[in-house]
Amino acid sequence: MLEQLMRSAEQAEVVRVHRESTSVVFEASRLKRSQVKETSGLAVRVVKGGRLGFAASSDTRATARLMRNVLESAEHGDAVTFSLPAPQEALDVVTFDESIAALSIGKLVEIGQEMLDLILAAEPGVNVEIELTRSTEHLALRNHSGTDIDFRRSPLSISVEVRWVKGDDVLITYDQTGTTVWDGQHMQSAERLCRKLELARNQARLRSGRMPVLFAPNGSLVLGLPVMLGLDGKDVLKRASPMAGNLGQKLFSDKLTFVDDPTIDGKFGSSPFDDEGVSHRRNVLIDQGILKGFLYDLKTASQAGVESTGNGSRTLFTPPSPQPTNLLIEPGTVLLTDMIASIDSGLWVEDALGLGQGNVISGAFSNSLSLAYKIEKGQLVGRVKDVSIAGNVYDLLRNVAAVSSETEWVHHSLRVPYIMLDSMNVVSQQ
Repeated sequence: MLEQLMRSAEQAEVVRVHRESTSVVFEASRLKRSQVKETSGLAVRVVKGGRLGFAASSDTRATARLMRNVLESAEHGDAVTFSLPAPQEALDVVTFDESIAALSIGKLVEIGQEMLDLILAAEPGVNVEIELTRSTEHLALRNHSGTDIDFRRSPLSISVEVRWVKGDDVLITYDQTGTTVWDGQHMQSAERLCRKLELARNQARLRSGRMPVLFAPNGSLVLGLPVMLGLDGKDVLKRASPMAGNLGQKLFSDKLTFVDDPTIDGKFGSSPFDDEGVSHRRNVLIDQGILKGFLYDLKTASQAGVESTGNGSRTLFTPPSPQPTNLLIEPGTVLLTDMIASIDSGLWVEDALGLGQGNVISGAFSNSLSLAYKIEKGQLVGRVKDVSIAGNVYDLLRNVAAVSSETEWVHHSLRVPYIMLDSMNVVSQQ
């Protein structure tokens, strides 16, 4: 296909994608279903007459039609100036483990039941939903410049949600983890949820007002999500990101460093190359509060006049676009116990509702909290209900009181510490 396309186009790329996944789902604290899915196909890009064409098909035998489609799409495609990459050296990143690839439906059911039993033993009567998905992914890419890459991944995803309903008291809390290498840590999600439920048994009252707020790693997404979106090169080019035009400027506290790192062995977002054949590397995006860079694929990098950061991500039927891999907020120097002990009266944010809703990229947020605790005289004294927080991260993150030395992996590919703000507005309906 590549040879034939090069007779009609200046540049060409052919990608073969194959993904097989096996999932097991528990609903209402019982095994509900299992399913196996498979996706396989070819995706093709060309640059013809300076314009980009894209086409894809799940029918790997329909190559003639696929080539016709991609050449026709180039006639109406965007004008581009980027070049598909020549062969590049890449780090040897561990992304495949036969132990995960071999996990059967029976073994996934066994793991899910073990997690379920642990949670129900800690808090009988709660409603538990668990989804375990193990996959094998294979991406092969060739282009006219001689790039020829081929790698496999074995992602294992575990998502757990617990619903606690006692009269008019409703508590929803969740946990998500992911890996590509079997590490025996699959019970961590259930163990963390058990600790959350134990702390939630006692209730406390909280007055509205300004107070210190301590964000747990899951809760920190309230602050981190707008920043993540603002680092997307596509939104920077559109001037939708508040960070556009501010490279080299100090936008946040010097306690904050954000890194995109796809080179960590075994992590959910890791691989040796991105989905365009650009070698992966560690990218420091915010260094001690100073904006250092954005996330780009080939197309957006060309439009911005910079090199791709290796963040081109695609599915079979969607062309590449910039996406984070493993996003890390670097740890600080303060122990979590010391952070809690320093608060005379404040709030611990564990889980928020409505993440991603509204004009998040602007930095503004307003979220009810599904799980939060009151901190009083350096102790967590109980769960508080009907509490919400609001603000703008570009204001709040200029003054960070402390960042913990401890971190946790949350939402599969985010490594986040505990973050404490000295003062922010909290609204309580109690």
